[in-house]
Amino acid sequence: MTIETKNIELIPCDTEILKAAIQGDEILSKKINVLVQDNWTEFGAGALQYSLDRLTESDSEKNWWTYFPIHKHDKKLIGSGGYKGRPTTDGTVEIGYEIAPEYRNRGLATEMAEGLIENAFRDDRVKLIVAHTLGQDNASTKVLQKCGFKKVEEINDPDYGLIWKWELKR
Repeated sequence: MTIETKNIELIPCDTEILKAAIQGDEILSKKINVLVQDNWTEFGAGALQYSLDRLTESDSEKNWWTYFPIHKHDKKLIGSGGYKGRPTTDGTVEIGYEIAPEYRNRGLATEMAEGLIENAFRDDRVKLIVAHTLGQDNASTKVLQKCGFKKVEEINDPDYGLIWKWELKR
């Protein structure tokens, strides 16, 4: 289901859209019929492939992975985001998001996160939304704070160093 916000249309990626994204920007642009912003993703093809693999494994994962934010005015793909799978048995989902550098500092990441949050809470199973950021104040921590998240834990990750865990309860 597409998620609509003021400036963004969040398109849920099915297996065909993810395959096109992995193949490259030109193929993706033709598949979703919008322009694709240069440097639209820092998450990269590995994250897209991971989502594709999860969607291929189970129909119950549909709409719980990757979403592509289309800037309505520019008709352009400007990032990626979504969930890390369907709600757990205890009602938790994790969100993530990214906006292309050329579209940052316009409130679009906050708008995208709010759309993902609102969409998740439409599902009665969802009791808690979590997110992780690097362990320092940055643009993403500001987005989460604006959306009402609270920092609940500091984690030492062997690959990324200090990570902050954030939570938003229903």
